[in-house]
Amino acid sequence: MAILEVNESGAVSILYEEDMNVTNLEENVLKSNDVGYALNITMPLWEIVLTVFSLSIIIIFIIVGNVLVILSVFTYRPLRIVQNFFIVSLAVADLTVAVFVLPFNVAYSIIGKWIFGIHLCEMWLTCDILCCTASILNLCAIALDRYWAITDPINYAQKRTLKRVLVMIGLVWTISVIICLPPLFGWNDWPETFTLETPCVLTQEKGFVIYSSLGSFYCPLLIMTLVYVKIFTATRRRLRERANASRLNQISNTCRANVTREEDSVVSENGQNGYNDTCKKKLVQKKRRRKKKAGKSTTATTTTTTTAGGTATTTLNTAGSCTTLSPPVMAESSVTENEISNNQKDESSPTEEKHGADVVVKVNPKSGSQIHQFIEEKQKISLSKERRAARTLGIIMGSFVVCWLPFSLMYVILPFCSTCPQPNDKVINFIVWLGYINSSLNPVIYTIFNMDFRRAFARILRCPNATTL
Repeated sequence: MAILEVNESGAVSILYEEDMNVTNLEENVLKSNDVGYALNITMPLWEIVLTVFSLSIIIIFIIVGNVLVILSVFTYRPLRIVQNFFIVSLAVADLTVAVFVLPFNVAYSIIGKWIFGIHLCEMWLTCDILCCTASILNLCAIALDRYWAITDPINYAQKRTLKRVLVMIGLVWTISVIICLPPLFGWNDWPETFTLETPCVLTQEKGFVIYSSLGSFYCPLLIMTLVYVKIFTATRRRLRERANASRLNQISNTCRANVTREEDSVVSENGQNGYNDTCKKKLVQKKRRRKKKAGKSTTATTTTTTTAGGTATTTLNTAGSCTTLSPPVMAESSVTENEISNNQKDESSPTEEKHGADVVVKVNPKSGSQIHQFIEEKQKISLSKERRAARTLGIIMGSFVVCWLPFSLMYVILPFCSTCPQPNDKVINFIVWLGYINSSLNPVIYTIFNMDFRRAFARILRCPNATTL
């Protein structure tokens, strides 16, 4: 039977196997100590349960999230593009972290001792460096791919072939292997004899610490920072350019509306009052006053109006703010009802306005206005996408730095600073698991902002509202 001893404070002190023969208790405990069954656990029971539960949730979340990413790319056709293979490689690296590294770390954190032997300890540490380095270098490769796609979209679209992407992914994993293997070939400070009291930790040999930290974190961090700063700068510049273009389109549309409104007022006066001399004089005086106020920045627009009695030309002045734009001149003419009836077969016939015996035909450039509205809507959508992309870049860099910087600092400082206070086991475990949490955030950051990935997740999970996403 299993015996669990708990001290007065509620901490688990000894866990060992025993049978019902009480007389041989001492002898069996010694035997169990020889074969490694006695586990001295100083962690309270509630803390054990809480630790196992929370860390298991993280592991499950990493596995489920990254499996969904891999299945989405290979089962959903819109996602089957070459650049998404970087996402697949990142998901594979994070998945290996959850499967081969984290379960042993949970056991080691709770027991407080490494009970799996020296060989498994070496393989576990090597796999830890390999998987975490591959995850970070895949983030770096994704950043470079996005940078090239933004700064040189035409040429890189031709260069971004399946072969090129696979070569980059292979290079990522090759560099990861090169970084993790040296301790297995002697570049370490591991003890020759390994007991239950020997800690299973990463080597603190100073040369390897510098070598591995540069290759696994600091060089990728430098590359990602430079690349994302350039991407952010290029995105911000494009946002400004498109915002200015959108503003110019709005000014142009406002000018067209003002010209059309003034021309409509002229046509209305002509039709109702027969365009008499008094109205003409008042209109000319009104326009002259506007022209004096506007000064040199006034743009003159000529409108020709034809009536049954003759032809008159009126000059219209727009606001000075629109002087840089050239709105189209809108010609308005009047024809008889017979001429209108003869042209009724034309589908593109303009709008008819009938005043007394005359019919005024007003021609509005609606097609041009619709084109400008369409371009403006496209620009708004593009601006929204680029703002979202810039926000995503901030989230990517922020999560990467927050998760991995504490561990990388601790990993480099402790071997070189003998006088620095040593953090306790709880602090070390928290910092280590903070880095592992990045593997659970990657599938969220790189996919949740993508509509195609959301649709693929919904299809895989058989969500009823998948078609509405």
